[in-house]
Order: sequence, then structure tokens, then C-alpha cells
Amino acid sequence: MKIQDEVKQAVAKAISEHDFKHVEWIAAGGSYGGFYPADYFMTHEATVLSSRMHTSNEFVFAPPATLGESTICIVCSMRGTKETCEAARIAKDHGAYVIAIYVEESQLTEVCDQKIKYESIALDESKTERVNSSVGLLIAANLVNQTEGYARMNEMEMAFDQVDSLYREAVVRTTPIAQTWAQSVKDAPTIYVMGSGPAYGSAYIFSICNIEEMLQKSSPTINSCEFFHGPFEVLVNEDPIFQLVSYGRCRPADMRAVNFLSTYAAEKTFVLDAVDLGITQLSEDVAEYFNHVLFSPILNNVFMRELSKATGKDYMTRTYMWKVPY
Repeated sequence: MKIQDEVKQAVAKAISEHDFKHVEWIAAGGSYGGFYPADYFMTHEATVLSSRMHTSNEFVFAPPATLGESTICIVCSMRGTKETCEAARIAKDHGAYVIAIYVEESQLTEVCDQKIKYESIALDESKTERVNSSVGLLIAANLVNQTEGYARMNEMEMAFDQVDSLYREAVVRTTPIAQTWAQSVKDAPTIYVMGSGPAYGSAYIFSICNIEEMLQKSSPTINSCEFFHGPFEVLVNEDPIFQLVSYGRCRPADMRAVNFLSTYAAEKTFVLDAVDLGITQLSEDVAEYFNHVLFSPILNNVFMRELSKATGKDYMTRTYMWKVPY
């Protein structure tokens, strides 16, 4: 079954059982970042349903006041992160409806009302339309379409038929570019990552999961819109900057940062543009919502891997994660 049909059926079943007013996206780490496109879509398309993102442990300690029978919680964890499983349990205890997005069965899939299996972004054989961020975006689009109507639903579903081929073509084009970039930054202790709007989630994941967790380099994430409210003062340092340029309404914010960087820090700035990844081959009406879907696998599977090779750092090694109590 196509993922579009699987998600459509799951959302229809949920809506048939509950009258939802609130949507909560709950996860930790890269799974949390993977919900950015879903929340961004709902923020800009939904007029009836509210949408909020929560890191799992914040949700555990401080669940929202609206949490209850009118809430649908979309909870994601690859293997059953303990904080995320606990968040799902708390959501159920409050009467919320829970849809789990998962790779491996865990306590999360035991407590949920429905579950949708996704494919890991880190595996080359995974289909781009079936990774967690894609499934989240499809859930968001179906929630809006089935509760209040979304005029571009057909274009949205068609775009999911295109994204995997676009991603694989982009891998070929970006690999030599990533190799050059990795050699230029391999000795840098810190790499700043910038992005905004529909690409901010990709910037966030690239920082905390790819560069910091996997390669143990410091990597602050900066919103392109906030760059001019303090962070641009760090340009006096020698640390490299990785700028994502999104396609859509927030593109002028990213380009403003690019123009400034090209004047004051051109020698240490690298720019990755969604247009160069083929995003304009998608329908103009929905392309903006696919920035993350194309950026994140390229960052993880091309740029992170090439930086791993350049530094000689095995990206599967960890100092604390899965090794000590936390």
C-alpha cells in the first residue's frame, strides 16, 4: 500500500472516533526535529485545528492544559526512547488519541491507538516518502484535509511520488560538493548551521544529531531571521557557517543572511540551496512544505558522511549515548 493511502486511512479512522481540536507532535532529538515540516504545514494551513510541538520530556513534566479527549498526539520514536514512551502513556492517561510512528516495536506501540511504521532516513534503501518527516507531513495534510479541507491535497500526494527520485538525483550532484566542504571544515571545532521557516528543522537536526551527536563537534543552530539580532557578532571568529536556503515564503530571510555573509564572511560560509536539490520540480503550490524532506537526507547521508570520512571519525561512535545511565 502506498504511504499516502496508509496515512489517509489511519487519519480517517482517528477522526471517525474523535472530534479533534488540538494536534500535539511529540518526540525527542532527530524525531522531534522531523516534526517541523508537519507543524509548519499546520501552522500555515489549518484554521480549525491547533498544532504544537513538544520535546518528549517537556511533555512528560508539563503537559498542555488542553490535553484531553479533543487532542490527537502524534508520537515518534525509532526504537522506543523512554521519555517518548512515557509521554505517550501520559497522553493516553489524559484521554488523548495517540498515533505512534515507529521503526521497532516498543512500549510506544503497545500504548498507542494506531501505529504507522516508517523507514530510517539513515539507510540508503529507505524510500524518502516513508521516512518519519514525510509520514508526519502526510498526517498533518490529511488532518487538515479531512477536518476542514485542503485544496492542494492532490498536489501534496503527487509530490510524495516524486521526492525519492529527486533525493537520489541530488545525492549524485551534491556528493563532490560535500567532499570539498568536508575537507575545508574537518579541523574546525565548531560549525554554525543556519536556516529558517520550512528548513529550520533540517538545520536543527544537522546540528544536534549529525554534527554534535555523531561527530562530536560543537554546532549551534541559528535561525536566519534571528541572525541579525545578536548571532552575527560571532563572525569575528573563524568558525565555519553552513547556510540552508529554503524555497518558499521564508527564502528572502535566508537570502538576507547569505548576502550579509557574502560581504563579511564569504571565505568561511557554505550555502546549500533547496533549488539545487530539485525542489522546483514539485508543484509550486506545495513545494515549500518539502524543504525538510529533501534537505535532511542530503545532510545526513551526504554531508555528514563526507565529514565523517574527512575527520576519520566513525559516526556510529558515542561517548555517553547508550553507554552510561542518563
